[in-house]
Amino acid sequence: MAHQHNEIDFNQRFVFAAKAQSSLIYGIVAGIVAVALGCLLLANGIGVAEKHGDTKAAEKHTLAVAEQKAVEKAAHHDATKPDEHKGEAVVHNAGAEHAAAAGHEVGHTAADEGHVDGEHLKDGAASSHHEFHWYQRLWANIWLNGVFFTGLSIVGLFFVAVNYVAEAGWSAGIKRVPEAFASFLPFSVGALLLTFIFGGHSIFHWLSDELYQEGNPAYDEILVGKQPYLNAPFFIARMVIFVGLWMFFNRLIRKNSVKEDVEGGTKWHFKNVGLSATFLVIFAVSSSMLSWDWVMSIDTHWYSTLFGWYFFASWWVSGLSTIAITTILLKEKGLLPNVSENHIHDLGKFIFAFSIFWTYLWVAQYLLIYYANIPEEAIYFINRVHGLDHTYTGVFFVNLIINFIFPFLVLMTRDAKRTNVFLKVVGFGLLAGHWLDFYQMVMPGTVGVNGGFGFVEFGMLAIFACGYVLVVSRSIASAPLIAKNHPMLEESLHHEV
Repeated sequence: MAHQHNEIDFNQRFVFAAKAQSSLIYGIVAGIVAVALGCLLLANGIGVAEKHGDTKAAEKHTLAVAEQKAVEKAAHHDATKPDEHKGEAVVHNAGAEHAAAAGHEVGHTAADEGHVDGEHLKDGAASSHHEFHWYQRLWANIWLNGVFFTGLSIVGLFFVAVNYVAEAGWSAGIKRVPEAFASFLPFSVGALLLTFIFGGHSIFHWLSDELYQEGNPAYDEILVGKQPYLNAPFFIARMVIFVGLWMFFNRLIRKNSVKEDVEGGTKWHFKNVGLSATFLVIFAVSSSMLSWDWVMSIDTHWYSTLFGWYFFASWWVSGLSTIAITTILLKEKGLLPNVSENHIHDLGKFIFAFSIFWTYLWVAQYLLIYYANIPEEAIYFINRVHGLDHTYTGVFFVNLIINFIFPFLVLMTRDAKRTNVFLKVVGFGLLAGHWLDFYQMVMPGTVGVNGGFGFVEFGMLAIFACGYVLVVSRSIASAPLIAKNHPMLEESLHHEV
């Protein structure tokens, strides 16, 4: 082991070849062309569900839901008003049953007609959402990829921070890989911010002013109650403040890490331990709140109390897969000689374990809602399992297969976790699978039956993926690959499992 230690070049760097950079730029350009072509096809009605072009059907749906809402209100009034003859309150079971039936029928009407969150008149039945426009799918795809790649970016910093606070030694030799991930944050969050400003009405139903005007047919009492939190200025403020803090901590931790290479000692290490602890507290709060803002508020009336955990788990598994893939690819280029199969094994164990954790949260969220069978909760899964013309049925089940069954079976053995090819296959599979996970979180509530996989989807994914690899690779190349003065590096060099 000492002989191997002496052969390691602790100043080695990743050289990002000009040819590789050009290829990624060409990929971005090809993605832009594909998105433009896809938008052109959508604008001409190709790939658009016919039912959204049927204004009469949409109007009929609006009236049906409005009637059901009226029945609910009347039933509630009948169930609680005093009996004029006896002078006491009488509960009218028939009225209550009628109200329950009405709520159940509204949920199924929504599923049958292909409107999201259909138990409420405003969610998918408002006049502004009757007719599908091509730019709705464009904005939805930008939002989807912005959220997904923001996760891939911030999970790198989260991984580094967790290992600092835990004083973990095994990861010291690979920390420069995840350290580079957050360099993409300005691009992904910039895309989200611009999308919200210019296309927010295509994604977030609660931005419609008519929902808050008493006397307006679209008036939504529930959203009026949520307005102090769900409003554009506060939404933007949360995004800017939270992500601004993420970028601030990333800059400091990265700066201190590079300084440590030059100056040595433990000063910068312990500064980063303190910064990491503070960041983790902020991240715990901000990531949950941003999950409510960025994804859960798309389905305005639906909510899940563990959604923040579920959202983070999908980000975390995706980020771990990216760390493993990047580390293996660098290793295969002859770099990172300090990384052994033992380090790869640990990354494999993390991926395996947190894939099961993600599944646990998925099942917990689904089964509780399924068992309770409350219409305003169940509609979320109705639209994804068999509603909206079965547009998302395949995605719903493929999501579970790729993100749980596949990694569980492939990475079950010790040897598989120590084999590069297995980890690369599982890693890329999980990246695709969790992108699909976010797809089924975002698309049903934004484009409804007009979701699908076409030029817009693949083009937008190419733009973000190539951009991410380009920016992160440049960041990796900007500093030595090995944190040579990290106080835990010696432990990492002798790490065995």
